[in-house]
Amino acid sequence: MPLDDIAERAVHQPIHPELAPRLLPEYAAYHNAYIAHTRPIHELPWNPKCRLGQPVPGGSQPLQVGSIRDFRLTNFIVRVFTPERPRPQGGWPVLIYFHGGGWTLGNIATENAFSTNMCKRASCVVVSVDYRLAPEHKYPAAVDDAVETLHWVRDQGKQELGINPEKIAVGGSSSGANLAAILTHKAALSSPPIPLVFQLLVVPVVDNTAMPDGEKYPSWKENANTVSLVPEKMLWFRDNYLPNKDDWTAWDNSPIFAPEESFKKAPDAWIGVAELDVLRDEGIAYGKKLEEAGAKVTVDLYKGAPHPIMAMDGAFLVSLCS
Repeated sequence: MPLDDIAERAVHQPIHPELAPRLLPEYAAYHNAYIAHTRPIHELPWNPKCRLGQPVPGGSQPLQVGSIRDFRLTNFIVRVFTPERPRPQGGWPVLIYFHGGGWTLGNIATENAFSTNMCKRASCVVVSVDYRLAPEHKYPAAVDDAVETLHWVRDQGKQELGINPEKIAVGGSSSGANLAAILTHKAALSSPPIPLVFQLLVVPVVDNTAMPDGEKYPSWKENANTVSLVPEKMLWFRDNYLPNKDDWTAWDNSPIFAPEESFKKAPDAWIGVAELDVLRDEGIAYGKKLEEAGAKVTVDLYKGAPHPIMAMDGAFLVSLCS
């Protein structure tokens, strides 16, 4: 659609004047052209058909890999990406990855581009998890699916996927990073423990007790006028997945409250946070807690970036990492 035609449509998600000077110009231009004219999902009547599209626009196209196969587990599907090159002696390292979307949005294809990039560039098998979603399937359905995936990869992965069960990493974006972080603690506390080698957490949700007043995490109040993940939208996601407030402090949806014992057994981590994201400070706090427990942690802060920036690699490259 020509930009002149787009400009004539109503603007439903304008960039707030307070935010404009802080926002990456590249993101602002893309937002004004392709996002500002769409209605926010949390302001629309719920329709599960919204999951057919991508939760975040502007992603790249999938790369070619050796094979892509789907496997059905008990209540969900996993999609497995295998590299083109010959399998190494001992089997492939494997990354179990969970898509974002506030435990509400996303589908089996959401992470195709990311998964093929990781598969090709890191030479690993990627298992992308199409976990059950709210509001139809509330907590702890997604957690149960995450745990089942880990056990399936550990127990069946060598035979079915050609992976090395001693080289399992987990990762995810936003709510998917929430599930990945939870899984590290589940693995540490299982009997016997399941050793993981790494966790990759992109703009993670780690504390579902956070509130817009910013008392606990100032980024919620500081970024109240952000784009994409405004506080109202984050609370909408939370209410879909966690309608019972008594569940908010449970560590298997707020992993920052996990037992100290499991923090001490947690694998090393990379955590990416966006400066203009309400979730920024809880991600930083989680990284600090992991580090204090003995893990080697890298926390990268993306200046001028809002919550979805790292899923928009097809639109532009993020290069302003502090």
